[in-house]
Amino acid sequence: MFDIDAILQYFVIFHAEGFIGVNIGTDLSDMPHPTQVVALLKAQQIRHVRLYNADRGMLVALANTGIQVMVSVPNDQLLGIGQSNSTAANWVSHNVVAHVPATNITAICVGSEVFTTIPNAAPVLVNAMKYIQSALVASNLDRQIKVSTPLSSSIILDSFPPSQAFFNKSWNPVLIPILNFLQSTGSHLMLNVYPYYDYMQSNGVIPLDYALLKPLAPNKEAVDANTLVHYSNVFDAMIDATYFAMDFLNFTNIPVMVTESGWPSKGDSNEPDATIDNANTYNSNLIRHVLNKTGTPKHPGVAVSTYIYELYNEDLKPGPVSEKNWGLFNANGEPVYILHLTGSGLVLANDTTNQTYCTAREGADPKMLQAALDWACGPGKVDCSAMLQGEPCYEPDNVIAHATFAFNSYYNQMGKAPGTCDFNGVAAITTTNPSKIVLALTIHCHGTCIFPGSTGKINGTMVNITAPSMNSTSSAPSARNLYNIGYMSFIIVLLGGNVFLCLGGGLDGRQSLKLAYAMLIVMVVGAPLAQAAISCGQVTSSLSQCIGYLQRGGAVPPPCCGGIKSLNSQARTTPDRQGVCNCLKSLAGRVSGINYGYAAGLPSKCGSEMKNWRSNFQQGMKYSDKLVLE
Repeated sequence: MFDIDAILQYFVIFHAEGFIGVNIGTDLSDMPHPTQVVALLKAQQIRHVRLYNADRGMLVALANTGIQVMVSVPNDQLLGIGQSNSTAANWVSHNVVAHVPATNITAICVGSEVFTTIPNAAPVLVNAMKYIQSALVASNLDRQIKVSTPLSSSIILDSFPPSQAFFNKSWNPVLIPILNFLQSTGSHLMLNVYPYYDYMQSNGVIPLDYALLKPLAPNKEAVDANTLVHYSNVFDAMIDATYFAMDFLNFTNIPVMVTESGWPSKGDSNEPDATIDNANTYNSNLIRHVLNKTGTPKHPGVAVSTYIYELYNEDLKPGPVSEKNWGLFNANGEPVYILHLTGSGLVLANDTTNQTYCTAREGADPKMLQAALDWACGPGKVDCSAMLQGEPCYEPDNVIAHATFAFNSYYNQMGKAPGTCDFNGVAAITTTNPSKIVLALTIHCHGTCIFPGSTGKINGTMVNITAPSMNSTSSAPSARNLYNIGYMSFIIVLLGGNVFLCLGGGLDGRQSLKLAYAMLIVMVVGAPLAQAAISCGQVTSSLSQCIGYLQRGGAVPPPCCGGIKSLNSQARTTPDRQGVCNCLKSLAGRVSGINYGYAAGLPSKCGSEMKNWRSNFQQGMKYSDKLVLE
């Protein structure tokens, strides 16, 4: 007879989304306060953590954050819990029940690498797991919180080829009951996987790129002679070796979770590959690999959730230099290195200091810039569609701005690898966000030109790109007071020498974009409306001669420039300018077929009478930049 619950558990676990978590060790001489740790977790969008104990301060700080927490029974408490049901019940009461549901505890690690670190406690390991499970059942928490024990991958013998891997048989008397327990409770087999150590101990047999999860040519991949399956990295091979080892013992439905994996950023003289570059490469590739849901060759598409070892460098760790340097961050919260995670979401995008960008080099030859731009948008496979006419990054329409967008896109696309920001000498790396200029020029109801790798931070201030709802009644416009872009649009229209502040209500994105470009430029901002002396008839009459040019191009009719000059000279007061904007808002819905390139070029077409346009535009941008960043 089938166990429906077991079948459902199997389906849910094997089809769950993979995630990246981090381990939080505490062997630091200057361990941050739990509230500081949690602040860093939030800033890095880390939603899963593993603690090596059940520290009350950390569990309290993690309350009401939604972060999923894995707590641990330390190895030095294992013997007591494994020998006493009441001791286990007391541990669960004080370290779990006292904190849920406010703290989202989802798993308990009973010991860690017990077989290889404290083998004398191995005989009581199964009892300890069962006693903890019984305490969870008594508290009705067994479905929410799973119990397991992290194993070292070293207990798997003959791990390559994976298809012939098996567990160290001397541990079968303990391991088989553990696997039975995991299967019956719907828990994961927890595994610590360290390709760094596999590489170091292979005496050159394992290539560095194979350990670092770097892309390999098919003829460089390792092939399982029994299955003819290709393996491109140590990580996948070890996960599949674990599955095959469980298969050998007739356990085929226990999923694997990696509770530790990482790479040291510094080592002793005999550890030359413990470097920042290698640590960055491994962890960046690992995070992408887990989150892209490819699974492993044996279980394609099956997520292998993984906890990075570790959040902080632990300077008090005993042993070689490498033992102290597995962290992503230093104790002060500064990243040891900036992970290359373009396209992998927000988790662990760990730039808490300066970001780097690739821009067109100042003074570069325009022809060389254009050639490099053409290469980036062609053979370089950069998506340059955002720079097409009418798209967010079209303006400013010059080779420097477009080249900067393409160069920076390629730089991020290639993981900011050395040598990817050169383009025959016409590009340079900078810490200044190149989105600033384009952001100021192109934020409008249709979208924003945000460069790849940009956090939306300008001069240290986060720009609120998503424009939250406005609840304030203050008349001073700011980023906090922007209407939801889907309902309202805010436009600065520059006519001649004046800056017009327009609040465009009731326009859809396409209408607002027409209005913005038809009236020369757009920028997110808001201003109150007022009564105006200029009528909508005057506005329509002044601009009507421009419509044909804006739709079809060609020569600009003199009456068009004359109308702009006339309207500019009439609209001298704030109410007048606001009245003009109100009329333009109505006019936009009746205009079709506008060519945005023609609209953007209208000021220069109108000649010397528009000579103040650029300086006034720059002043308008300074004003609007102040509003956005307030």
